[in-house]
Amino acid sequence: MRNMSVAEQAASNVLTRLRDAGHIAYFAGGCVRDRLLGLTPKDFDVATDAPPAKVRDVFARTQAVGQAFGVVLVHDFGAPIEVATFRTDGDYKDGRRPEAVTFADAEHDAQRRDFTINGLFFDPREDRVIDYVGGRRDLADRVLRAIGDPEERFDEDHLRMLRAVRFAARFGLTIEPLTAAAITRDAQKLSRISGERIADELRRMLAPPTRSAAYALLWRFGLLRGIFQTLMPEGNYSFDADQSLLLALSPGATVSPPLAILCAAIDCRWQAAHRRPDLLSNLSPNEVSKILGALRGALKLSNDETGHMADVARWTHRLLITAHPPVALMKRFLARPHAKDALALLDAMAAIGVATERIAALRRQLDGLGDGEVAPPPLLTGDMLVAAGYRPGPGFKSALDTVYDEQLEGRVRTGDEALAMGKTLLSNQSAAT
Repeated sequence: MRNMSVAEQAASNVLTRLRDAGHIAYFAGGCVRDRLLGLTPKDFDVATDAPPAKVRDVFARTQAVGQAFGVVLVHDFGAPIEVATFRTDGDYKDGRRPEAVTFADAEHDAQRRDFTINGLFFDPREDRVIDYVGGRRDLADRVLRAIGDPEERFDEDHLRMLRAVRFAARFGLTIEPLTAAAITRDAQKLSRISGERIADELRRMLAPPTRSAAYALLWRFGLLRGIFQTLMPEGNYSFDADQSLLLALSPGATVSPPLAILCAAIDCRWQAAHRRPDLLSNLSPNEVSKILGALRGALKLSNDETGHMADVARWTHRLLITAHPPVALMKRFLARPHAKDALALLDAMAAIGVATERIAALRRQLDGLGDGEVAPPPLLTGDMLVAAGYRPGPGFKSALDTVYDEQLEGRVRTGDEALAMGKTLLSNQSAAT
């Protein structure tokens, strides 16, 4: 017997319980698509003819996450399972959600979904895929196709344009011509979508190894202009793949979403300026501040994410403008939480021909540090200075930093040496004032 994940077992239990109560119930959407592609689904959704009130009667622990749209979350079996009532959608007036829904049957429910590959149902009892929209054929042909009129689908929910890019890149699909043409025509409508929703799509499409395919489609359809308007004022942009940081970023590997989005934003800034990337001007504190400000406005990124980006950009810039970085600086850099991302950014720059010699020298210097501890505990602490009779003041941090740098350089090796140096520095400070 095939082993089931907790989520699949929970969904199977939900489906069985609904059927035992006299209702139609199927697996729906992405989990069906993934199984047909030979992938292991992470999430399992259930679609049913039971209206939300009936669903809540059948199960003991439920949560109405979208009851007006027929969606109930069931918590009875160890993993939350989303149960959606078959429906048709009314008019969309905000480019995001329908004004109202009407509960319907499975065939009409399939017709209101976004793409044929996501409009499939699966009946595990009969081991049968239920396909009203031609999704199985499109999966076999590796095609992404909107259900019905693509213009209507994208007008209903503008975010579907980004979802089309993500699915096409993730699964290696070709977007069929009518669907592609509709995305191109409607690209600027992305400005009506909330930054949070756009950011979530960018995280999911630009961080995985398939980001190069997604990024090429974003440029092809003009979607980046709808996202980064302040970085890309009105104009005609011809994307130069050979000068793209994002395309050069850790090919074949997953990267952090903040790093991916930062590289995409820098790319847009460079391409909009119609010039070859210039390292110092484009990663200077002033330029990075402009880029992060644009990202906050466009994507409503969290402080943690923008702080992550700022740290990566700041250290990358600092290393590159420091002619001969001391060992202490390099060790402080390697101890930073986002040092791996800064190194990936440096490698991407070198890959597109920016500061190649400087970055090669940095890499040699980093390799020369060996495998020793880059962030050992400080030999000198503020408490030690207080115990030695010094009163805390503005000079404490400067003295502690200087002594720690000397420790990292290997010139201070014991607590006694560290304390002696700290005393000398504080005494010199007092004498100077």
